[in-house]
Amino acid sequence: MKFIKTEIPEVVLCKPTVFNDDRGYFFESFKKNTFENFIGYPVNFCQDNEAKSTKGVLRGLHYQLPPFAQSKLVRVVKGSVLDVVVDIRKNAPTFGKYIAIEISEENKYQLFIPRGFAHGYVGLSDEVIFMYKVDNYYNQEAERGIIYNDNFLGIDWKLDEKELIISEKDKAQPLFKNADIFENNKTY
Repeated sequence: MKFIKTEIPEVVLCKPTVFNDDRGYFFESFKKNTFENFIGYPVNFCQDNEAKSTKGVLRGLHYQLPPFAQSKLVRVVKGSVLDVVVDIRKNAPTFGKYIAIEISEENKYQLFIPRGFAHGYVGLSDEVIFMYKVDNYYNQEAERGIIYNDNFLGIDWKLDEKELIISEKDKAQPLFKNADIFENNKTY
């Protein structure tokens, strides 16, 4: 596994070493000791989640406030998505910045999103199976979000607005400037 810091250094792109042969392929999708050595702190994933979507389904931008904040390790098993991460740590040098990375069944990339970041993705293929690990359980009272089309953030979702399929809940999220944010830049 190769780990690459993104433009927001705490967010890490994970590129697996894939072994292909006439039977198919094999790769390690997670190895705790190697992963923690790279990021420099322990992450104790407690739950795996899976979501199925179609092209244009946009989920996000979601996060949970402390003490229920979550780190995520996301990947695509089928199809492809544009994965978007927004820094919501008030005192961080990258506060209000975002990164967008296409992850797919072909490239087998994974993205590590630490606590202190909002996350969302949009399906780019006809069918998407999206999986992710979290290091904290869901808490409805701590759940927050940011509207996907906030002009301040200026996220290019790579699809035309009329192609997007968005839940009523996600359409009602606040602007970035009105969202609850992390008051420090601690990610774990």
